[in-house]
Amino acid sequence: MPLSSLRRCVWQCCESSDTSVIMKRFISFAVVLLFGTMFFSCNRGKAELDGGADTLSYVVGLNVGHSLMEMDSTLNIEAVCAAIRDVYNGTPKMTLEEARDYYLAEKTYFVHEKAQAYQERFLTDLSKRDRKYVRTRSGVTYKILKLGDQSHVGSMSSRDTIEFAYKLTNEQGRVIVEADTLRDSYRNILKGLQEVIKLAGDGAHFNAWLPSKTAYDVEGNSDLGIEANTMLNFDVEVLNIKYNR
Repeated sequence: MPLSSLRRCVWQCCESSDTSVIMKRFISFAVVLLFGTMFFSCNRGKAELDGGADTLSYVVGLNVGHSLMEMDSTLNIEAVCAAIRDVYNGTPKMTLEEARDYYLAEKTYFVHEKAQAYQERFLTDLSKRDRKYVRTRSGVTYKILKLGDQSHVGSMSSRDTIEFAYKLTNEQGRVIVEADTLRDSYRNILKGLQEVIKLAGDGAHFNAWLPSKTAYDVEGNSDLGIEANTMLNFDVEVLNIKYNR
C-alpha cells in the first residue's frame, strides 16, 4: 500500500464525527495500523537504519506516527507499542471487537462532554447579554414574551393536553420545523419545553433555548435531521391547555 494511501485512510477514520461511520471504519483503521507496524519497531532508543527493509520500516513508521499525531497527540505511545507487541506475540488483551466498542464509547463520551461544555458557555453568555432570559436548573434558557394564565403554574399533569404553535430553529438560525397547530400530551413533549410551559402557563408566548440534554440528547432525531448533542431554539405560543384532573 502506498504511504499516501495509508496516511489518507488513517486520517479519514479520525476525521469523521459520525458514530456510524466510525463503527464501519474502525476495523479497517486497525488493520491499516497493524499493517503499518509490520514495518517498524516500537523498541525504545534510536533506530539503527541499515538500509533496505530497516529503512523502509522506519519510513512507514514515520508516516504512521505523523498520522497518529494528527488523530490524537495525547496517545500514550508506550501503550500503542505494547499493543503492537502483544499482537505480534499472539497475546492481545482484547479482541478487535472489544477494542472497537471501547473506542466508540470513549469517542461518544468525549463528543458529548465537549458539546455540553460549549452549550453551557453559550447559554450563560446569552443570559448575561439579555437579562430577560432566565435559566432553569437543567440549563433551559427562556424568555417570556407573553405571560399566560398562572392559575395552574407548577401543577401540570402528564395527562394534560397541550395545543401550541411553534418554530424550531438550530443554533445557526436555520428553520427545522414550523407548525401552526400541534396537539399532544404533556408527557410526550420534550422535557425542556415541559419545564417552560409549566412556568409560562396557558396562553403564553415564549422563546427557549434547549440544551441537547433536554431535547434529543445523544440520539438526535433522524426524521427532523437533528444530529446528536444539538442545542435547539423554540419559539412557542401555547394556544390551549386542557387540564385532566
